[in-house]
Amino acid sequence: MADPAHLRIGVTLPTLGEIATQGIPDVASMARHVEQLGFDAVRIPDLAIGDGTPSLDATVVAAIVAAATTSVRIEFGVRVLPLQPAVTLAAQIMSLQHLSGDRILLGVGSGGFPDSPFWRAVGSAAADRARVTEQTLAVLPGLIAGEATATNGTVVELAPGAHVPPILVGGNTDAAIRRAVRYGDGWLPSSLTPEDLARGVARLRDTAARAGKPTPSVCVAGGAVPGTSEAARRARDDFVRLLQTAYGRSTADAARIPVAGSAAEIAARLAAYADAGADRIGLAVTPSDSSWQTAVERLAEAAALLI
Repeated sequence: MADPAHLRIGVTLPTLGEIATQGIPDVASMARHVEQLGFDAVRIPDLAIGDGTPSLDATVVAAIVAAATTSVRIEFGVRVLPLQPAVTLAAQIMSLQHLSGDRILLGVGSGGFPDSPFWRAVGSAAADRARVTEQTLAVLPGLIAGEATATNGTVVELAPGAHVPPILVGGNTDAAIRRAVRYGDGWLPSSLTPEDLARGVARLRDTAARAGKPTPSVCVAGGAVPGTSEAARRARDDFVRLLQTAYGRSTADAARIPVAGSAAEIAARLAAYADAGADRIGLAVTPSDSSWQTAVERLAEAAALLI
């Protein structure tokens, strides 16, 4: 059980589908707002589907966030490893570490939307994604650190080497847990109820003990809908339906996932995730009856109740 007062909270920038209705976000001012409110991290999703769904490139957004802020962590949630060569990603992360002052949290995963055009366009076969993910995880730290590293039959040495950021391995499956224990500093599941998370943390600890390795930290990703207005309730219901249709969650489970409601209700939900074993939580904030900035301020008010 983690202490709720020590739960670190990150806020995800609206750089994906939200663009269709909200327009291109001012990520620099949004990141500064998150930092000024005292959150631990600005989170950046990495998603490219190729079917017309909006998305901003995660590396470009991270560079803007690094330039616009001074202390907040910059978390990828998550970089999809099979979409590019390990050496390319390593060069990007190495550069971001230098330019941000070692503020990167590197969430990584094997990717979703297996039938999307983007996967076919980059020539990544579904059957190869787990293998490519593990191969990349095996060489990524050495490449970022500037060590001579063999990858794809060639020894590569990047410079100037950087401090390797914490690597958070995404995914809810047992395979993801094994990867987190073998390669990662943290495990990053998403869209889980507190009860699901507690069971996952138990599996994580058991897997680490069997491997004779330290238990990785736990960072869970989810969504927040601050507010008690009718518009906020509708936004929460929409989020629940999305969890049912896109993630196959049952009605009961989907209703337990959103971090929503009044400040006290949100604080209670955050505490439940901390009690389940979360060290960090990353939240995509849905504005309902206000601006995104105001919704994030409401989340900050709720987080203050944990102290």
